[in-house]
Amino acid sequence: MTICFASHNENKVREINELSPDGIEIIGLSEIGITEEIEENGSTLEENSQIKTRYVFNRKQIPVFADDSGLEVTALGGAPGVISARYAGPERNNSKNIALLLKNLQEFEDKSARFRSIITFIDQGGEEVQFEGEMTGQLVDKLRGNNGFGYDPIFVPDGFDRTFAEMVPEEKNKLSHRAKAFEKLLSYLGKING
Repeated sequence: MTICFASHNENKVREINELSPDGIEIIGLSEIGITEEIEENGSTLEENSQIKTRYVFNRKQIPVFADDSGLEVTALGGAPGVISARYAGPERNNSKNIALLLKNLQEFEDKSARFRSIITFIDQGGEEVQFEGEMTGQLVDKLRGNNGFGYDPIFVPDGFDRTFAEMVPEEKNKLSHRAKAFEKLLSYLGKING
């Protein structure tokens, strides 16, 4: 079974492909000829995930899923949340996003946060379902590690003493919010195809 992951982010596509069992191939947007950016103008992760999935399904009528993920910081009332990738501006600059977040967090003792991911899946027949995954943890005030992307260098998942960026990709992929949401999608696919 081939499923389109509605993303231009090759890191995400690779991460999901590594989690996929035999028999499921994940392809990105470029492989189905969609090169334009899909405007994410929803006010929640759920809405943005739906927008991307429906955009692709309406054009290609193929099984497709999209995720929208965000970092929700307790002390900042859940920010940056839905604008995590654009926190410091529309150019999606990871370094600027992290710098702004750490600046805004300086005055707070509570460094707890969670990564949350929402996956929307539409099957060949147009049936739509959503799945959620989350990973709780603590933020650190200095970048640590060279792996991963986004806020990975400052996020230490609960139960660990290393940031996501200090973990090898296989280790992070098993723990991540996106992996947890994707596992729920795989379980769903197993039930409907079983």
